[in-house]
Amino acid sequence: MRILRLTGAVEKRLLAARERRDVQAEKVAAKIIADVRRRGDAALLSWTQKLDGVNLARLGMWVSQREIEEAQERASADFLRAVKHAIANVRKVAEKQLPRNWSIEVEPGVSIGQMVRPIETIGCYIPGGKSTLLSTLVMTAVPAQVAGVKRIVAVCSRPNHELLAAAGILGLSEVARIGGTQAVAALAYGTKAIPRVAKLFGPGNRFVTAAKQLVSRDCAIDLPAGPTEAIVIASKGNPAWIAADLLAQAEHAPDAASILVTTSARLAREVQREVATQLEKLPKANSANASLKTTGVILLAASDDQALDFVNRFAPEHLSLPESKAAALKRISAAGTVFIGPWAAQPFGDYASGSNHVLPTGGWARSRGGLSAADFVKCISVQTVSHKGFQRLAAGVRVLARAENLLAHEKAVAVRQ
Repeated sequence: MRILRLTGAVEKRLLAARERRDVQAEKVAAKIIADVRRRGDAALLSWTQKLDGVNLARLGMWVSQREIEEAQERASADFLRAVKHAIANVRKVAEKQLPRNWSIEVEPGVSIGQMVRPIETIGCYIPGGKSTLLSTLVMTAVPAQVAGVKRIVAVCSRPNHELLAAAGILGLSEVARIGGTQAVAALAYGTKAIPRVAKLFGPGNRFVTAAKQLVSRDCAIDLPAGPTEAIVIASKGNPAWIAADLLAQAEHAPDAASILVTTSARLAREVQREVATQLEKLPKANSANASLKTTGVILLAASDDQALDFVNRFAPEHLSLPESKAAALKRISAAGTVFIGPWAAQPFGDYASGSNHVLPTGGWARSRGGLSAADFVKCISVQTVSHKGFQRLAAGVRVLARAENLLAHEKAVAVRQ
């Protein structure tokens, strides 16, 4: 990892690189989406063969219930226990996040309420490139179940035994062997084999992220959750632990971004050495080797204030404050998720702490947080007005409608008087 001083020019370069529109990814995604819309399942089969090397005509588009049952039977007791532990924690948090029904009398005769209804059908996109992220199935399916979603359709280009065992534990029966942009298009628009969903969930690479944004005009999406980002802010602490967290996120993809921001030149050098040492112990094919060379960086800040201000402008997906106290947390206004204390290893959030790992990237944390149970429901307002309420509201509403020159609005009130 390079060590750079955090100057205005360096910050501008880092922000510009991640906010640049990915025209190439959009062009590729648009081509595949158009083909799936035009040719349906035939396009799904051909793109899956071409991009993933999977012959759906031979294997079948859908995983069978027997395959799911066999995966559960083959899973080790340790694996099943770990998955169930993660599911339990994610469920506890999702139950806390779920919006509630409520009603309030805003004035005599006028009541406003909220009724919460689940989205009917959702799609869970599970990355299945170099790693099949069974944890993403937990992070998307569990809050959907808590919200009461009736139909959950999961897609993954390489649904391995561990993913299928997790699907079985969750009671999911619809898992398709498709991934990439073609899977996003199929879920967004529907094909003969794949149902059209009301909303898409789950992270993906740059092409999947581009595809989700392109189809968002016709199908709701959760949030842009693209290549992983992680920032650690520390002026002291265990350099091996800090390096380990940076490496953990760096291995997600070659374009993942791992950054240490520190006021200590000594810590910067120690973490740099630790990263190099730990990297040597990973396989050469591990994505961390590529991502740390291109997007990994250690920034030397002039002060804690400068470090925190940079983080809020960057708005990272993951933020670790291993040695900071509550005062520093109060200064954070933009981050997908924050890890507090030296024992809060970032992989805990990826798997089992209960916080959702589907998080905003590319600066979207400036305007929203990570996935929650609230993303799987619709909050519908309900207005009840009695005759007494009508009398209290009518005169003022007629005045306001007249001021906007909306005569039919005024008449709708007047005819009741």
